[in-house]
Amino acid sequence: TDTVDALAYYHFLDRDNYMVGGGAIEDQEGKEIPGTDGEVKGLKGELENVLVKFGWDFADNQRIQLGYESYTDEGDYSYRPDMGLATDISIGDNLGLPLTYPTEFTRDTLTLNYELQWGANSSLTVALFGNESELWRDERAIQAIWPEDPAIVEGVAQNVGLSVLAYSTLGDGIEHQLTYGADIIDYETEYKPDGQLQGEEEATRLAVFLEDRIEFGNGLALIPGVRYDHWDMEAHVADDSFSGLSGALAGEWAISDTLLVKLSSTQLFQAPELAEVFIGAGVNDIPNPDIQEQTGYNNELSLAYEDSILGADRFTAGFTVFNTDIQDYIYEYAPPPSEVGGRYWKDNVGDMGVEGVEAFLGYDVGGLRTLLTVSLAESDLSAARGYEELDGARIDREQGDTISLNVDYMFERIELALHWDLLWVDDLDSGLDLDGATLDNSKGGYTVHNISARWTPENIEGLALAMGVDNLFDEYYASQSSRTGVSYHPRFGELQLTDYEPGRNIKATVSYQF
Repeated sequence: TDTVDALAYYHFLDRDNYMVGGGAIEDQEGKEIPGTDGEVKGLKGELENVLVKFGWDFADNQRIQLGYESYTDEGDYSYRPDMGLATDISIGDNLGLPLTYPTEFTRDTLTLNYELQWGANSSLTVALFGNESELWRDERAIQAIWPEDPAIVEGVAQNVGLSVLAYSTLGDGIEHQLTYGADIIDYETEYKPDGQLQGEEEATRLAVFLEDRIEFGNGLALIPGVRYDHWDMEAHVADDSFSGLSGALAGEWAISDTLLVKLSSTQLFQAPELAEVFIGAGVNDIPNPDIQEQTGYNNELSLAYEDSILGADRFTAGFTVFNTDIQDYIYEYAPPPSEVGGRYWKDNVGDMGVEGVEAFLGYDVGGLRTLLTVSLAESDLSAARGYEELDGARIDREQGDTISLNVDYMFERIELALHWDLLWVDDLDSGLDLDGATLDNSKGGYTVHNISARWTPENIEGLALAMGVDNLFDEYYASQSSRTGVSYHPRFGELQLTDYEPGRNIKATVSYQF
């Protein structure tokens, strides 16, 4: 109605395993790994998602909204989802274990929102939310070998929070656009193998923030901001409180209608995080009462240009240079001191620096739209005392230099849109890293092409036909942001960790809107 609205959404997906590009999973020497047959197993399952929302505008300037979402994902999944199939085969064959395990993940979320528009220049949004996620996995096959391990792994994660966000515009001549608010979230995790509580953790985060965008009316704007964070944490790694005040300052200068320059510096703050339920909710973490929060700075300089030149209806170009310094970087697999013992623990291992540049170039004319982007970045750890062996290490998920190209063309007369995008990622040589493969952590480059077409016939209003091909040339590759490389295990020998991406994927969609 004019004041009441509702939305219901249902999604079901029956997902199968996929084939890698080229149809064969190979080792570092290009030989097919026995038992792989090109199919990445451990992905077959069903996903179901239900979302219901109700909204009520009970006054001209006020609204409430209630939403509920239910999400279920179940199937026969890999025991080590971040590692490649070859690793699962090596370990499974050695121990006589299956490749996959019946697994179910559910999540229920309830949200209540209140919106208020007061006066001509101020608004307020309040959100109260809670969600509960549950993990269940059948590991009886493992218990048959190690009776001390659980037969059924279960865990629960609960998050409850309140968020308040407000906007106000003040001033005459010099305008202030204020963004301010607060949020508080309580996190609780439980690990309950065979129904017995073995590990639990809890953390509460409170944040208060204020930002002011000051417009001087001459193309110049200053954006100062301040934020206070406070964490209370009861975890296996630490039972402590962490708090910090962080600030930010940005400046924007519209030199002309076509050129914009921006310079910014932001302080960083991140307390230690709770452990994942999937790995025991911290039950195996070694206590580290001296662990500190991560702090640091992120600095950026960017320039953007847009105009109708060089025969283009719209020509764009720009770049961003950034430098990030994360002080007291927390590494989850730091080698502990001899007096602590164990294989690894969570600790501050030094200062991690990340720097790079991102640039773009766009050219639009008629029905043609093009965008070329380039991204270059590298990381480097300045190790703290006691972790000298990690000095100079990069983050494991670092990527090589990246170039992407998007090309779209619209045939307006027949309502046909064509799309092509290309992603080129450069090789990354071997080098010291954090949590990477131990024998060979080099990363192979790759080039992936995707194409698609969408047709909306003029004589059938509401009908849309789409077809596309992802990984057009069936490239055999692994994302450098996933697990890659070869490691050595004293029992299982060489382990090919690389988790390969899907090969050629052909898809089509028919939709009709009433």
